[in-house]
Amino acid sequence: MTTGADAETPWHEVATLAQLDPDFPIGIEVQGQKIGLFLLGDAVHAIEDVCPHAYALLSQGFQEDGVIECPLHAARFDIASGKCLTEIGQRDLHCFPVRVQQGQVQLQLQRQAKDRA
Repeated sequence: MTTGADAETPWHEVATLAQLDPDFPIGIEVQGQKIGLFLLGDAVHAIEDVCPHAYALLSQGFQEDGVIECPLHAARFDIASGKCLTEIGQRDLHCFPVRVQQGQVQLQLQRQAKDRA
């Protein structure tokens, strides 16, 4: 999946596909940005990992049916789109372009166009 990718922005190798588990997201940090990696079916998604409501790592939350729930205050977000599903979450999450090449998960730090609008 390379939606929102920018030909000018470098790709960062952040994990191997084998490291991802559909039941357990992982948190990474790239150039000071905390990002959660999620495996939904065959697709890898990268969203900001810090809940906007209060500092909590979403990658440590409860994941079910394409939704991640904050471990502190139950804010819920759609993993594929970053859309906030509960008022307590305050805003949508930023999504990052992701691709998998030869088993390596890569992402761009530039946010997708819908997040920059």
